[in-house]
Amino acid sequence: MAVEEEGLRVFQSVKIKIGEAKNLPTYPGPNKMRDCYCTVNLDQEEVFRTQIVEKSLCPFYGEDFYCEIPRSFRHLSFYIFDRDVFRRDSIIGKVAIRKEDLQKYHNRDTWFQLQHVDADSEVQGKVHLALRLSEVITDSGVVCHKLATRILECQGLPIVNGQCDPYATVTLAGPCRSEAKKTKVKKKTNNPQFDEVFYFEVTRPCSYNRKSHFDFEDEDVDKLEIRVDLWNASNLKFGDEFLGELRVPLKVLRQSSPHEAWYFLQPRDNGSKSLKPEDLGSLRLNVVYTEDHVFSSDYYSPLRDLLLRSADAEPVSASAAHILGEVCREKQEAAVPLVRLFLHYGRVVPFISAIASAEVQRTQDPNTIFRGNSLTSKCIDETMKLAGMHYLHVTLKPTIEEICQSHKSCEIDPVRLKDGESLESNTENLRQYVDRVFSVITTSGLSCPTVMCDIFFSLREAAAKRFQDDLDVRYTAVSSFIFLRFFAPAILSPNLFQLTPHHTDPQTSRTLTLVSKTIQTLGSLSKSKSASFKESYMAAFYEFFNEQKYADAVKNFLDLISSSGRRDPKSVQQPILLKEGFMIKRAQGRKRFGMKNFKKRWFRLTNHEFTYQKSKGDPPLYSIPIENILAVEPLEEESFKMKNMFQVIQPERALYIQANNCVEAKAWIDILTKVSQCNQKRLAVYHPSAYLNGHWLCCRASSDTAAGCSPCTSGLPANIQLDIDGDRETERIYSLFSSYMSKLEKMQEACGSRSVYDGPEREEYSTFVIDDPQETYKTLKQVITGVGALELEHAQHRRDKFKRTKYGSQEHPIGDKSFQSYIRQQSETPAHSM
Repeated sequence: MAVEEEGLRVFQSVKIKIGEAKNLPTYPGPNKMRDCYCTVNLDQEEVFRTQIVEKSLCPFYGEDFYCEIPRSFRHLSFYIFDRDVFRRDSIIGKVAIRKEDLQKYHNRDTWFQLQHVDADSEVQGKVHLALRLSEVITDSGVVCHKLATRILECQGLPIVNGQCDPYATVTLAGPCRSEAKKTKVKKKTNNPQFDEVFYFEVTRPCSYNRKSHFDFEDEDVDKLEIRVDLWNASNLKFGDEFLGELRVPLKVLRQSSPHEAWYFLQPRDNGSKSLKPEDLGSLRLNVVYTEDHVFSSDYYSPLRDLLLRSADAEPVSASAAHILGEVCREKQEAAVPLVRLFLHYGRVVPFISAIASAEVQRTQDPNTIFRGNSLTSKCIDETMKLAGMHYLHVTLKPTIEEICQSHKSCEIDPVRLKDGESLESNTENLRQYVDRVFSVITTSGLSCPTVMCDIFFSLREAAAKRFQDDLDVRYTAVSSFIFLRFFAPAILSPNLFQLTPHHTDPQTSRTLTLVSKTIQTLGSLSKSKSASFKESYMAAFYEFFNEQKYADAVKNFLDLISSSGRRDPKSVQQPILLKEGFMIKRAQGRKRFGMKNFKKRWFRLTNHEFTYQKSKGDPPLYSIPIENILAVEPLEEESFKMKNMFQVIQPERALYIQANNCVEAKAWIDILTKVSQCNQKRLAVYHPSAYLNGHWLCCRASSDTAAGCSPCTSGLPANIQLDIDGDRETERIYSLFSSYMSKLEKMQEACGSRSVYDGPEREEYSTFVIDDPQETYKTLKQVITGVGALELEHAQHRRDKFKRTKYGSQEHPIGDKSFQSYIRQQSETPAHSM
């Protein structure tokens, strides 16, 4: 979901590694240890939670989280909670990183000091305020001024203990006065519409002479301010909760009267001294925040067309895509957007075939084929991750879940055996798990996605042609990817592939490590398998699998997934689990007198149906066939005074559902929309609000079957796996080229230098693969021209935005430090600068 700006779309995403916390304060009880978990929050909205680490003051989490950010935010926050079984979990401390500071910590491990959390620091939201000063003559003839303070509305206030019933107090404050007034309480909303006006008398000094146009006297202006405090009306005995404040000195009226602006709420500065930050410990994080500013498609045509021609370039090392891999510091940086772009335009197989064939030609030893972290390897990894994720889930997930739940001991290292454990029993447990995993993998060939099979076919052919005397190379070229880089990593770290919600406990993790090592060796078809293990106990265990039937099963599987002209994968129509989890749904009123209340249910989506049940594993209470989903759209908050709601529209009725947070709501809407995109009866219009009390809240139509009043969200690609925005990927590639411009220029020098043709290469040029200097030079020139043109467009857009943006607007409220920084940068940038 992109945030629309004039002339472009802005996409935000964040990838987080939550490492560990250290030196947390001891628990006041006798054992001093804590059971802690960490949450990720956009401002104060929780979007992810780690598992609980028990009995530790230095908990290790080791969890990864990625999400597309569907809205604006000010802080990316992390809270450490201590679980309490008797009452609400207590907050130990937090790390709050301002959005404008995220680039400081980009993609590097950083230790952050935990900060104290209290009502004065937990502030979010903004206020729309208007001030007007009017000259008034009283009955006694004295001239004074009345200040009209209008509180129009607030947006994005925090929800406290599951509710928000806000009101505002407005105070005119000075050295000798403090006059306060209060708005009405607005129930169950964090976007209250107040629109209330309060009048304050601002008296003038006796020496004041009435003029037709008055000016403030400095001593009055500097001493008076309007203070607005937001509160949450609470029924608890502890009193109302503070939500934030803003202070506006009356001297703003000297620049403009009347004055109207949006303000960010600020924490209360009450002068209290907090504890030293080091008292709470610290948290290790690695944060990668990305913001893509994407123009309309025609802006990217020259660079995009140049990239897409890479598969046909002769030699491929002279292509724009290969050049990107050469200049990027890490091949992964280049592989991710390249693969997504080529997948979007249906060119990924010829491109990977071309770069793989070139790499095979440079490989001297068949035993090292595709073993390095080359551009080819990284591109195939990324393709498997995108196209093969559902294949991975349908193949491995049931067995991985069973291993996690059964908790059988599988330790076969005699040194690690615990008291009372049997080596024979553990060995048998592990053997059964390996057999089961091996079986589900080697019988899954028909489910392997076509795009993966086509790539494997090209690898097999290139390897067999290069090493004609090695009969096994056609297998090892494929097994080095499907076993070594696809199945084995997923077994080893199932949480990274969404096979488990969190990383596994130590015992299960050890079991999965042993299974992964055995499967990896079984799939490698190496000549001396037992010798490939460093540990003698693994070599001894592997003897169980030293039978020809295992090698035959691997070869049959590899033959199937790397053969050309395979059947249409749609002929295999087994249900694929796409997403599941708890959400809250509103009863649909299928019974005439049934209560339309809200209940928590376990939702499950496959490529066949969308169901919900009471708890995970229970029989479904209700099922919607995918072909019956006519539209999936957000539901306006005002319908039920509930955030993050969406509707699944069916022929007879709509199912109203509330997700846990904005990220989850977007994920469910996206996946449900994609899976139902090809339905013939999809709606073109829908009702953005609910049907309540005999009418639609949005258009007031009285018939519950009235046609919708708003257009449905524009169509998305029907392919669930490959929902890719080609323009966004081209923008990312442009950004990479732009950041590595000095390397592009150095590569140009290398092509132009006579040392490339005649003599030994200069050392600084030797890092580049340049097979044809003249063709490579031509491509580099086109790349640099295309990047320069886009850079000019971005610079012009920034200048235009700077001219039309008003500080104090709804988009950029007063107190927006990132915008203040932007204003400063723009004012310092020369007009002719790119």
